[in-house]
Amino acid sequence: MTDTTSLVTAGAAPHGQRRPAAGAKRPRFSARQARFGYVFSGGYIVLLAAFGLIPTAYALYLAFTRNGAFVGFDNFARVFADYRFLPAVLNVSLYIVTWLISLTVLVVILALIVHAIRVRWLSTTARFVFYIPGAIAGASSVMLWLFVLDPTVSPVAALLRAMGFESLVNVVAVGNLPVVFTVIAFWTGAGGWIVIMYGALNNIDQEIMEAARIDGAGAVRTAWNIQLPMMTKWISYMGIMSLAAGTQLFVEPRVLSQATKGVVSESYSLNQLAYLYAFRQSDFSGSAAISLVLLVVALGLSTIFIVRGGLFDRD
Repeated sequence: MTDTTSLVTAGAAPHGQRRPAAGAKRPRFSARQARFGYVFSGGYIVLLAAFGLIPTAYALYLAFTRNGAFVGFDNFARVFADYRFLPAVLNVSLYIVTWLISLTVLVVILALIVHAIRVRWLSTTARFVFYIPGAIAGASSVMLWLFVLDPTVSPVAALLRAMGFESLVNVVAVGNLPVVFTVIAFWTGAGGWIVIMYGALNNIDQEIMEAARIDGAGAVRTAWNIQLPMMTKWISYMGIMSLAAGTQLFVEPRVLSQATKGVVSESYSLNQLAYLYAFRQSDFSGSAAISLVLLVVALGLSTIFIVRGGLFDRD
């Protein structure tokens, strides 16, 4: 009996991409099509420079200066010594770990389940139901969950009380916030990733899947040995984008802080702390230093995702 694992490397191109037919010619693009490509690419480069590179360069300048004078790492030392910095780092770290693990496991499992549904209308409905919460704006979503998580008015109040929560203050206790923010983020963001993973599963060569079925591989073995290895790049991409979103945690704790009248700290996340430095303390250099720390950490972790997931490897 053929080992289904070997089908990944021997049966088709890596990551489920179909190999082009032997001797097939690559399509040639006309000069007009090439010009359109330059136009669209040029527009993206302009926007990237205006809203990405230039602001980053300015933040870099602010992080190492104060009142126009170069101060080296003094701004970073001052921020690191702030009693609010370390708790904010811990809060964001716990949230990102909880968020990434939950997102990866649940999105992949749900995508596999939806993909396994053979009734067309049921599969389409499931994808729509998962996707539609993403249309709700971030602040609106948090307000909705404030209603759901308040045992005094929640439609699932009985469940919340059975879990020992008698009030909204109990639910949004500091130790519960990473899970609360993960639930809110999953509600708004997971649906789009489920649809993307569904598309990745559709891209797997059906000949490989058929060979696995002939060899007697069940759904779990097929998913583990064939589908998951072929989804590695997609999962890595999801990890990078979700990591970027996680480091930008701001709206959720800020709305909860206002709704609970300070039960959730105004400096719960690093982005909130950077906001306080800039607009409460008028210390834009300190705010830029916090932003630069977030940028460096996010780039480092993203590099790990890229290398481990082979995101830029040629198929």
